[in-house]
Amino acid sequence: MRSRHHTIAAVFDGIHVALVTNLLLVLGCLPLVTLAFTTDAARSWPLYALTAPLCAPGLCAAFAVMSAYSTGDTGGVLRTYGRAWRATARPAMLWTAVAMAALVVLAVDARAAWGHRVGALALPVLATLIVLTVATTLLVLVTVAERPTAPLRDVARACGYLAVRRWYLTVASLLVLALLVQLLAARPALALGLAAAPLLYVVWANSRFTLRAVLDPPTAAAQRT
Repeated sequence: MRSRHHTIAAVFDGIHVALVTNLLLVLGCLPLVTLAFTTDAARSWPLYALTAPLCAPGLCAAFAVMSAYSTGDTGGVLRTYGRAWRATARPAMLWTAVAMAALVVLAVDARAAWGHRVGALALPVLATLIVLTVATTLLVLVTVAERPTAPLRDVARACGYLAVRRWYLTVASLLVLALLVQLLAARPALALGLAAAPLLYVVWANSRFTLRAVLDPPTAAAQRT
């Protein structure tokens, strides 16, 4: 009976954390949410590129809430989110701005090469660089959520390496993100109200496992021995 009570309590705690995280995520990513509801993504992509860095701290803060939840801290979601947002604002926005600039350059180059003979060679390389940039950015944000004071250059180098080394985990995370984007385009209320936190938790857990050698070096070393 007692075990059943704990199970029910854990389920309700998880639902509470997910719903509150969804709400905070919408508020933290309000510029992108507003654009998604008011503009055409195909025509307004420069606005998305400009506003994405403003939403990066909100995503980092959501990852911090998920990290706290994974350790058994189901209370103080607002406090955890607010503290993480303040701590990660600068590095998260800085890296995301750099990543978005790189993605814009790569996308423009891909568009210019499309339909030309050089595109047969350039497009696969550009597509690979775009995917690698997105994957590295995701890992950087997960790392910054837990190590906001870590040198950003070192974080980016380690995340780029691990994104390639653990390519199968990278592919899984990107597929879940693609599912969230598709759900957001088709059913925005469902995506933002219910699905965002659970799907992002899968992405966070997958990314956290990828980064365990960086974030938990003593544990990783102990496992190897």
